[in-house]
Amino acid sequence: MRRYGKHTDEDDVRVRPSRRGTRPRTHRRPKHEDAAEGFVVTVDRGRFTCLVEDRVITAMKARELGRKSVVVGDRVAVVGDLSGGRDTLARIVRIEDRSSTLRRTADDDDPFERVVVANADQLAIVTALADPEPRPRLIDRCLVAAYDAGLDPLLILTKADLAPAEPLLETYAPLGVRHVVTTAEEFGGDPAAVARVRELLVDRVTAFVGHSGVGKTTLVNALVPDRRRATGEVNVVTGRGRHTTVSALALPLPGAPGWVIDTPGVRSFGLHHVRPSRVIHAFPDLEPGTAECPRACSHDEPDCALDAWVAEGHAEPARLASLRRLLASRERTD
Repeated sequence: MRRYGKHTDEDDVRVRPSRRGTRPRTHRRPKHEDAAEGFVVTVDRGRFTCLVEDRVITAMKARELGRKSVVVGDRVAVVGDLSGGRDTLARIVRIEDRSSTLRRTADDDDPFERVVVANADQLAIVTALADPEPRPRLIDRCLVAAYDAGLDPLLILTKADLAPAEPLLETYAPLGVRHVVTTAEEFGGDPAAVARVRELLVDRVTAFVGHSGVGKTTLVNALVPDRRRATGEVNVVTGRGRHTTVSALALPLPGAPGWVIDTPGVRSFGLHHVRPSRVIHAFPDLEPGTAECPRACSHDEPDCALDAWVAEGHAEPARLASLRRLLASRERTD
């Protein structure tokens, strides 16, 4: 049965009142000017552990942040229960501007960027000299990511008791990258060895990266002994380590200003997010040689001036080969 005639007026239409009231919708969001500043120290299944002053709290991301990701190292604004008591939960309502963002992709063809850590200013690239064998190509990729993100690289070579460090150090000597060489026995109880690494971390926010089995977490445990993390062994068949660190964790450097951020072991470090034209910036020993390159030179073609530059002894051939391997693995163009 028709309730209204054929020509109804809008005033004749009965509007059912809303159960939620008659307050108009608005896109304005609260500014949360009274929010406290927090520092994200770890992330676990949608829950964020934050340091607020001297209290450790658990928080969740507020709905108004949408799809914005919160990662370890972020400085955030939090509201709600900030007591840090058991079963309390606060809300992250704002992510402060990041001074740096270290990213990687699963491989060079994967367009999905994974933010490894935010607001770091130093990247410690940890690699073993043996057991497992060093992977210079992975080191190169980490260096590219560090330079692209504006981080200072630090090369930490472990297990020097199993193999000499000089051949690998010679490869990276032209870059002037700071480095430190350690042995497994030293980090078993030699305070002087720990101090050599520790002095390079003071007043810095340092993210540690490396593939599994290189001793990265063992090193972190020696630097921050009160927060020991599980370590694993290297598989004797594959020569690869087992992932024991499954989430990033920021730890304060004991007795000095600074943060150590332990990240999960990686087996690849994709650079899809880094434009090929910027890869050369990670090779400062080669960059001057590009001055005579043809316009839009890919640095992997017959007319590239880098061949003559290297032949004249200005840089190591291995460095040019490393650059071209990185470029060859990239299919995306500017």
